[in-house]
Amino acid sequence: MSTLIAAILFIGVIAYALFGGADYGAGFWDLTAGGPERGRHTRELINLSLSPVWEANHTWLIFCLVTLWTGFPQAFAAITTTLYIPLGLAALGIVTRGAGFAFRHALPEGRAEQLTGTAFACSSVLTPFFFGTVAGGIASGRVPTDGHGDPLSSWVNPTSILGGVLAVVVCAYLAAVFLTGQAQRREDEPLEKAFRDRAFAAAVAAGLAAVAGVFVLHSDAPRLFHQLATVGAPLLAVSVLCGLTALLLLRRGHTVLVRGMAVIAITTVVAGWGVAQYPYLLGTHLVIQQAAAPSATLWVLVVISCVAAALIAPSLLVLYVLQLRQKLG
Repeated sequence: MSTLIAAILFIGVIAYALFGGADYGAGFWDLTAGGPERGRHTRELINLSLSPVWEANHTWLIFCLVTLWTGFPQAFAAITTTLYIPLGLAALGIVTRGAGFAFRHALPEGRAEQLTGTAFACSSVLTPFFFGTVAGGIASGRVPTDGHGDPLSSWVNPTSILGGVLAVVVCAYLAAVFLTGQAQRREDEPLEKAFRDRAFAAAVAAGLAAVAGVFVLHSDAPRLFHQLATVGAPLLAVSVLCGLTALLLLRRGHTVLVRGMAVIAITTVVAGWGVAQYPYLLGTHLVIQQAAAPSATLWVLVVISCVAAALIAPSLLVLYVLQLRQKLG
């Protein structure tokens, strides 16, 4: 039962990495779009693409937090009492990002609009970075079982920095792929080409970061490196294969297939981390079964998760389909 809850939790993590990650990545391209005139068309496409769905994607984050808190309270307490700085900064980034995105729609063109847009864009880059450092701190075993670990070295370390950088470039890649499709559906050839090039550049950056990560994990998180190189290797191989296929298809303009390949590539690399982490929830010192809540609580959580899947997942699916078909906003 505890393993089932851990699997459900990780499904939520993957969903947030995909849907929330694409939203954060759009903010990265907003930040790098240039000045008001140069980046106007890029920002218009980003606004049209994000407006109907950006708030809904936080559903996955809420689901992950509630599942972790309810199903594994000991781990939740250890994480929040150790990694409270990056978690707090990520929460601040989410609030700042939302406020900036909302206000730049309401304010007239001018200095205030630019400031709120900058707040949205910068927060879109910093938030996934801090979430990545949290993942790195957990994966490298820097969160003690009893919590209250070192508030700085727990997330300011090579594995956490690697996690933060990977989170940013992966989000940028996903967003560029999705925005290429949006530009193609709107028959905007210049933007389509621009985002195709950006997706290619982000994919190359992600590949270089992953190669550098091999050396980082080998020296800083040897157990994680060993597991990724053994039990996680098949999933990582699928990720690499799908990533390379996506790049080839991207050059040929097959955006629908590219989107599918990109989703599989990111899903498998995140799943590879989960497989490598198993059976531990924290580093190599807190096993999933030890951290789990009582069986009665886990049963209730399974039932609630099934109800949520039956009610929320179809609603979000309809929302995404309507957005892709340009029926919203």
